[in-house]
Amino acid sequence: MKTVPEFFGCKVFDDRVMRANLSDDVYASLKKTIDEGVQLDITVANAVATAMKDWAVANGATHYTHWFQPLTGITAEKHDSFISPSPDGGVIMEFSGKELIKGEPDASSFPSGGLRATFEARGYTAWDPTSYAFIKGKTLCIPTAFCSYGGEALDKKTPLLRSMEALNIQALRILKLFGHDDVKCVRTSVGPEQEYFLITKEMYDKRPDLRFTGRTLFGAKSPKGQELDDHYFGVIKPKVAEYMEDLNNELWKLGILAKTEHNEVAPAQHELAPIYSTTNIATDHNQLTMEIMQKVATKHGLVCLLHEKPFAGVNGSGKHNNWSISTDTGVNLLSPGDTPYENAQFLLFLCAVIKAVDDYQDLLRLSVATAGNDHRLGANEAPPAVISMFLGDELNGVLEAIENDTPYENAKKTKLKLGVDVLPKFNRDTTDRNRTSPFAFTGNKFEFRMLGSSNSIACANIMLNSAVAESLKIYADRLENADNFEEKLHEMIRKTIKDHKRIIFNGNGYDDAWIKEATEERGLSNLKTTPDAMPHLLDKKNVDMLTSHKVFTVAELNSRCEIMLENYCKAVSIEASTMIEMSKTDISPAIAKYTAKLAKAIKNKKLADSSIPCSYETSVLKKLSMLNDNIAIKTEELESILASLSDYTDIGKESFAIRDSLIPKMEEVRSLCDEAETCTAKEFWPYPSYGDILFSVK
Repeated sequence: MKTVPEFFGCKVFDDRVMRANLSDDVYASLKKTIDEGVQLDITVANAVATAMKDWAVANGATHYTHWFQPLTGITAEKHDSFISPSPDGGVIMEFSGKELIKGEPDASSFPSGGLRATFEARGYTAWDPTSYAFIKGKTLCIPTAFCSYGGEALDKKTPLLRSMEALNIQALRILKLFGHDDVKCVRTSVGPEQEYFLITKEMYDKRPDLRFTGRTLFGAKSPKGQELDDHYFGVIKPKVAEYMEDLNNELWKLGILAKTEHNEVAPAQHELAPIYSTTNIATDHNQLTMEIMQKVATKHGLVCLLHEKPFAGVNGSGKHNNWSISTDTGVNLLSPGDTPYENAQFLLFLCAVIKAVDDYQDLLRLSVATAGNDHRLGANEAPPAVISMFLGDELNGVLEAIENDTPYENAKKTKLKLGVDVLPKFNRDTTDRNRTSPFAFTGNKFEFRMLGSSNSIACANIMLNSAVAESLKIYADRLENADNFEEKLHEMIRKTIKDHKRIIFNGNGYDDAWIKEATEERGLSNLKTTPDAMPHLLDKKNVDMLTSHKVFTVAELNSRCEIMLENYCKAVSIEASTMIEMSKTDISPAIAKYTAKLAKAIKNKKLADSSIPCSYETSVLKKLSMLNDNIAIKTEELESILASLSDYTDIGKESFAIRDSLIPKMEEVRSLCDEAETCTAKEFWPYPSYGDILFSVK
C-alpha cells in the first residue's frame, strides 16, 4: 500500500510530471508562461499537449475536457475523446496544442446577463496554464477561462485572474519604493475552510425539499440539537471517519492539500480545511473539493449538504476565506517583520486592507450574497451583514499610537524614521480570534468569515483583491511623487487610520447595540439581503474602481448584477413551489388523515360510553383542524404571490417582491406546518423529523 507522499498528486499534471516529461527547452518556456505570463508559442503548446495526452492515457484517461467555472456557481465540462481515425480503419490517440489552448463549447444555455444574444451559441474556453491539469475518472481536465463570442468574461476565473494581476501590479510599485527590486511577483493566497452536513441517503430521499432546494423548508425543532456543545470537536463517528478517510485520499490524489477535519457545532455538521495555496488554484481546488465531497458521500450511503442553512434552529455552514499576500521571494506582506522598516511596510499593507474594506464594504457584502446565505448571516453562528474588521488589542494599540502621534505604551520605545514612536516589532496572535467579526486579522492573514458554504470563493477574492489594489495604487501614486518618502509614508498611514477607523471593531458583532452603533453612529452599511446588496455593484464608485483595474467591463458588471438577482429569484421561487407542493400533496392530507382517525376514535368512545369526555382527542382534533384550515389558506396565498411574480419585467423589482412578500408568506406556511408536526402522530407525518435526520449517521 502506497504512503500519502507516494500517491499525493498522482492524478495531476504538476511540475514534477512536466519536468519529467518535457524537454528542458519546452519546460523552461512553459514555466516562463506560468510564472511571468509570457505568451506560449504554438510549438511549445504542441509539445506540452502531446506529453499531457501521453501521461493521461498512461493513467487510464480516454477523454479530455476544458474544465471551466461559468456563472452558475458550479463547474462545467464537455468531454472529447483523444481518438482520431487512422488509414487502416483503426484509431490513434491525438491531442494538439490548438486543442489544449482553446475550446469552443456551446454557450447558449449558460447565464450571460445580456452579454450575448440568444442566437449566439458559441463560447470559447482558454487554457489557464497557472492551474495544473488533472485526471477525474477517465477524463483529463484542463482548467480554463470561459468567454463569449464577443470576448466578454462569462466565468468566475477570468475576473479572478484579472484581480490578481491588478493587485500584483500595484503591490510591486509599493515594494519597489521599499527597495525590493528582487521581487518579480506578488500573489494572494487563500485557505478556504469548508463546512458541510452529512446525512444518510435514506433520510435525504424522503425529503423533497432537500432534493429540490438543498435545505429543509419544514421541520419542527428536535428535542436535542446543539445545546450541549457535545458535537463540536467531538469523537468522529465511525461512518463519518470512513467517509473522511476516503475523501482525503481522493483529494490528495488530485493534489488538494486537505489538512484539517473535525466535527462542527451542529449535529451532523463537519469541517474540512486545506493548506493555503495561490488564490486561483485555491478556487479551482475548492470547486473540486465540493464536487468530490458529494461524490464520496454517495459511495458511503450518505449525502453531503452544502447549503448555507439546511436546518432551522441549528448552525448553518460557512466557508471562512483565509487571505494573505506574499511575494515570490517568500515574504508574507501581512506578517510583522523583524526590523522597524519591515514594520513600516507591514503597516502600509495593513492600512491598504483597512482602507479597502471600509471603502468597498458593499462590494465585499454583495460578493457573498445568495438566497441561501441570507438565512445564515446575522444568526448566532455567522457574522452580521454589517462589515467590520477585528485587529486585536496590540495592533489596535499601535494604530492608535500612530494616529495620535504618541508612543506605543506597551513596549520599549524605539524611534522609527517615520516621525513617531512605535513598536519596532510586535508579536503575532496576541489576542483571541473574534468569531463574530466578518473580517478578522489572525496573525499574518485576514479571515473573511461571511462566505456561505456553497459559494465559489472567486467572487469574494475578486472584490478583495481589487479593492486592495485600489488602495495600493492610491498609496503608490502619492509615494512615487513624494519629496520625502518617510514623511509621506507616515502621513498616509496616519491619515488612513484616522479616516477609516470606523470599520475597526473588536467587540461582539452579535450585540444589537453594535448594529445600532455601526449604522447610526459610524455610518456603516447594513445590507441584510441579496436584493439590498446586489444593486450596489453598479454604484459609480464601484464601477469606476473595477473597470479602472480592468477586472470587469461595464457590460460584465451589468450582466453579473442581473445574473445574481436572477439566481436569487429562481432559487426562492423553486423553494416556494416546493413548499406549495409539499403542503398540498403531503402535509395537509396527512393532517386530515390523522384528524379523521381522531374523530373516529372520539365517535367510537362516545358510542361505547357517552360519559367519556375525550378531552385529549377533542383538543388535538380542534387544534389540528384549525391549523390545517390555516395551512390551506396561507398556501393558497403563497401560490397567488408566486404566480404574480411573472408580471415583473424588472429583475430588481421582482427580487424586492420576493423579499417583502413571498418569503414572509413562506415563513407563515412553515410556522403553521411545523406546529402541526408537533401535534401529529409520528406514523402519520409524511417526512422524517429533524431528530431523525440530524442523528441518522451512526
